[in-house]
Amino acid sequence: MDDDYLPLSAVFRYAHCPRQAYLFHREGARAENRFTVEGTLLHDRVTEGETEMRSGVRICRSVWLVSHRLRIRGISDVIEFHGGQPIPIEYKRGGSRNRVDEHAQLAAQALCLEEMLGIPVPQGFIWHAKTRRREAVPIDSILRETTRRQIEEVHACLANPRAPAAVYGRWCASCSLNDHCLPTATGGRSVQAWMTEATRE
Repeated sequence: MDDDYLPLSAVFRYAHCPRQAYLFHREGARAENRFTVEGTLLHDRVTEGETEMRSGVRICRSVWLVSHRLRIRGISDVIEFHGGQPIPIEYKRGGSRNRVDEHAQLAAQALCLEEMLGIPVPQGFIWHAKTRRREAVPIDSILRETTRRQIEEVHACLANPRAPAAVYGRWCASCSLNDHCLPTATGGRSVQAWMTEATRE
């Protein structure tokens, strides 16, 4: 596989915040906070163990997915097989429903599965740890097209030498990359670009 394949997580990050996706996937910015640690612990618990059968449902954990058409790849938390029908399950620490970023990530997994297995994947689920409930997500034509377009945008974003402008919002306070982004100080530049310019001055 070529190095220009996007990780599935980049689709989620870009839908959440294009600048966060750029700093993480293009510039390699890394930082932890309470929310990222809780998310990591949740995924570790979910993806441990082997494939199993429960009530006739085959449950596969940490499944590698790829779409050569879209140039994306990554690991799904869980794929359930109801007979021959695969259903992707994405686990999230929060409890909010109808989040665009989570739905985009789930749809990207469905698109990978369809290409790999040659069968339609009309539905997936988001499992919310906070409420301990599943959210059913129809993988309809609108979500598919939105996700395909978004994947193209992520490819273009990460190929750009300039980071997307910082847009300060309520989500910034919980972002682990806040100190890398400096949304109120950098005027939309990456910290790397800002420091290069500052040292010239």
